Amino acid sequence: MDTKRHDTTVRHWADETAAKIIREKGKKDLYTCASGITPSGTVHIGNFREIISVDLVVRALRDMGSKVRFIYSWDDYDVFRKVPGNMPRQEELKKYLRFPITMVPDPWERDSSYARHHEVDVETMLPLVGIAPEFLYQAERYRASLYAGGIRRALEHREALKKILDKFRDEDHKIQGEWWPVSVFCDSCSRDTTEIEGWDGEWKLSYRCDCGHKEALDIRNSKGVKLGWRVDWPMRWEYEKVDFEPAGKDHHSQGGSFDTSRHVCREVYNWDAPITFRYDFIGIKGGAGKISSSSGEVVDLGDVLKVYTPELTRYLFAGTRPNTEFTISFDLDVIKIYEDYDRTERIAWKAEAAKDEAAYQREKRIYELSRTAVSPEGKTLMPAVMPYQVPFRHLCNLIQIADGDIDKTIANLGGRGVCPGPEQIPALRARAVCAKYWVENCAPEEFRFRLKSGGSGGGDNASGPAQLGEAGRNALRLLCDDVVSRIETFRDDKSCAEAIYAVAEKSGLEGKALFRAAYQALIGKEQGPRLANFLRSIEKKRLLDILGSY
Repeated sequence: MDTKRHDTTVRHWADETAAKIIREKGKKDLYTCASGITPSGTVHIGNFREIISVDLVVRALRDMGSKVRFIYSWDDYDVFRKVPGNMPRQEELKKYLRFPITMVPDPWERDSSYARHHEVDVETMLPLVGIAPEFLYQAERYRASLYAGGIRRALEHREALKKILDKFRDEDHKIQGEWWPVSVFCDSCSRDTTEIEGWDGEWKLSYRCDCGHKEALDIRNSKGVKLGWRVDWPMRWEYEKVDFEPAGKDHHSQGGSFDTSRHVCREVYNWDAPITFRYDFIGIKGGAGKISSSSGEVVDLGDVLKVYTPELTRYLFAGTRPNTEFTISFDLDVIKIYEDYDRTERIAWKAEAAKDEAAYQREKRIYELSRTAVSPEGKTLMPAVMPYQVPFRHLCNLIQIADGDIDKTIANLGGRGVCPGPEQIPALRARAVCAKYWVENCAPEEFRFRLKSGGSGGGDNASGPAQLGEAGRNALRLLCDDVVSRIETFRDDKSCAEAIYAVAEKSGLEGKALFRAAYQALIGKEQGPRLANFLRSIEKKRLLDILGSY
C-alpha cells in the first residue's frame, strides 16, 4: 500500500494541530507534548481521551518529520481527598485521607502503593494501542527537589500570583487574608493538614500541623513541599518546555485552570503556555460485561479492548474531533462501528471507491492514525497486505456456530472464498476474541444462539417444530433434501435463498413459517441469522445430523 503523506490541503484534526504547533512555536529540534492525570482512582476511558488525543498529534508531528518528546505525568503527589466508591477496603483507605496518593497502600496488595496500582493498570494497557509516552512521576520529582527553583519563584511572586488568580474570581471568591502558593505534607503525620507560618525570602519555609508538629524546612532538600494546582501546572510547562497539551472542557471553561495557568506561565515563569485544544466528555451506551454505573464501576481502556480491537479503539478517537462529545457503545451499535471501520479500511486500500479524492484522503488518514504499529522513529507503519475482513456480525455467528471455538472458526474461514494468509491471522484472531467476548457478555439475548445437537429436536417435542404438525416436519425434510444435501453447490446466499423459498412453495408453507421451523430445529428460537447465510456457514454433516431427525 502507498503510505506517502497525503495532499496537505486535506487535513485530519491532528495534522491541523501539528501544523499549528510548528507555526506558532517555530521550527524546533524537539517538540514536547504533554498529558497527565492524578491516579486517585480508576483511569477511565474519558481520561484516555486526553492520552490518545496527544498521541495522535504526536504521530502527526512525527509523520511531518519532527522529533517529539511525549511526556505523561502521573500527579501522584496530589492529596488523597476521597475514596472512590468502586475501591475495596473502604474503611482502611479512609485512614489515609489527606495523605499524598503515593503514600496510600494498595488495597489489592499488588503494587507498592494505591497510586502505583492505577499507574500500572494504564502503563500495561497503553502499548496495546500503540501508545508509548515517557512517564514522569511527580512524587519522585518533588521529593528529589527538582522543582525547588520553581517553588521559590512562586514564593517570590506570591502577590502577583494572588492577583492573577483573583482576576478570574468574583468578589465572593477572591483570596482573603494571607495566602501561600504552596502546601506542605507534614513530616510527622504525612498529611497536608498544615499551615505555613513564614518564609525567610530565600530557601527556608516554616509550618505547623494540626497534629502538633512544627518545622522549619529547606526547600532545596525537603520532600514535603508542593505547589498548588494552578501554579504547579504552569511551573511544569516551563520546566519541561511543553509545546502542546490539551485539557478537558472543565479546565478550558472561561476563567478555568487553563486560563489562569496561561497567565501564571507567562507572567511568573516567563514561558508561553502550550498550544492546546478542548476535548469533550465521553458517554457509555450498553453494558460492558459486568461493568455497571449502579455498582459504582467505571469503564476503562481494558474494558473497551475486550470489545474493540486496538485499531478499532484508536479509530473511535481518530475519527472524531476532540471537541465533540460521543458515546462508546457496547450494545448492537458495535456491529455498525465495525462496519464503519471496515469501510474506512477498504477505502484506504482502494478496495472500495470513495465518493471523491477528498473523501479518500480523509478516510486514508483516519485509517493510518488508527494503526498501532510505529517505526523506531515513531512514524505510523502500515501492514504489508490488506487485513482479512470478516463482517463483525457474521464473525459472531460463525463463533457461535463453532460453539465458541476461535481456532475452529478461523480454520473454517475461506471455505467458499479466499483463505486468510499467515500474516493476516493475528489481526483476525484479535477480532474473533473481541467478537466472542461481545456476543457472550454484551450482545442482547435475541442475538445469541447455540446449535442443537444432532437428533435433539424431532419427535413430539412441543417446543420444537412438532407444533407445526406434519406440514412443518415435511417442510424441514424437504429443506434437508433440496437445500442442505447440496449446500455446497450454491455459489452465493441469493441462490441458496431462492432454493429455500422453492421449498416453502413446494411444501405449501409460507416462507416465514418455514424460516420459523428451521430456526426452531437448529437453535430452538423463533428467529435467527439470515437463513441462507446461516445454512451455508454450518458444516454440512452437522446440518444433516440436526435436520435428519425430522
